[in-house]
Amino acid sequence: MYRGWAPESHHRARIVVTDPDGSVRLGLGNLDFPTLPRSALKPFQAIAMLEHGLDLDGADLALAAASHMGEPIHVDGAARILDGAGLSAADLVNTADYPIDEIARIDWIRAGRGMEPVAHNCSGKHAAMLRTCVRAGWDREGYRELEHPLQQAIRGVIEDDCSIEGEPVVDGCTAPAFVSTLPGLARAYGRWAAASDGAARRVADAYREFPEYTAGTHDPAVAFHRSVPGLVAKVGAEGIIAVGLPDGTGVAIKMSDGMGRGRFDVAAAVLRSLRHTVEGFTPEVVISPELFEALA
Repeated sequence: MYRGWAPESHHRARIVVTDPDGSVRLGLGNLDFPTLPRSALKPFQAIAMLEHGLDLDGADLALAAASHMGEPIHVDGAARILDGAGLSAADLVNTADYPIDEIARIDWIRAGRGMEPVAHNCSGKHAAMLRTCVRAGWDREGYRELEHPLQQAIRGVIEDDCSIEGEPVVDGCTAPAFVSTLPGLARAYGRWAAASDGAARRVADAYREFPEYTAGTHDPAVAFHRSVPGLVAKVGAEGIIAVGLPDGTGVAIKMSDGMGRGRFDVAAAVLRSLRHTVEGFTPEVVISPELFEALA
């Protein structure tokens, strides 16, 4: 990473690029190492929910597969998802938090509000999980448990699309977090981005049209979606980012130090080598181009 012309910090990453047929085009680092995609799996959770009765589209569907910043559009959207199923924010049982976005957090605290589940970055997902249970006729009690029909449906989609390694762990929002590999994640994103119909296409279209609902209005993910037609992208905790291109190419990156800083720059450099330019990311910021000769 550079500040002006001066190199200021150095980051290591594992990187995978897969071709539309799923073969690995570029692999840097240990490709077989078990990897937690964390929130990068949210689109596939949403796909599973749609396949079992979730009735959302557009911005609300993007929010159902989001790691949002807690801005008013996100908090209001989570409440709207719940209200459509006859529920309210009081029915959320995920972890309580403050909004991540600085301005939203300041306004939230000034309004006299403390940590609440609806402000947590996963509240859109949990609101959608509860709504799916209502639509499917499943008991809402225990919906976060691995044995629940909802989590079994989600596991099936993730297994089919990404492949699963070992047993899941508990995510920060209290839902199961499944383990995969970087090649599995890259392939899944390529397939998702290339989907021509069905639940996968609905989630992809929601991401493309409403990227500000998947993260935040000022998040770099918005620039990625706006700059490259047909692209879909999602981050995960501990330095994960995955990108899918409409031709079926997939990209998965894990920053080795687990920090999010640098992952968008690395992803932009990979996309640049694939002849896609992301607005706001300059070529000299990240990586010497010889690392990506295989992509030329």
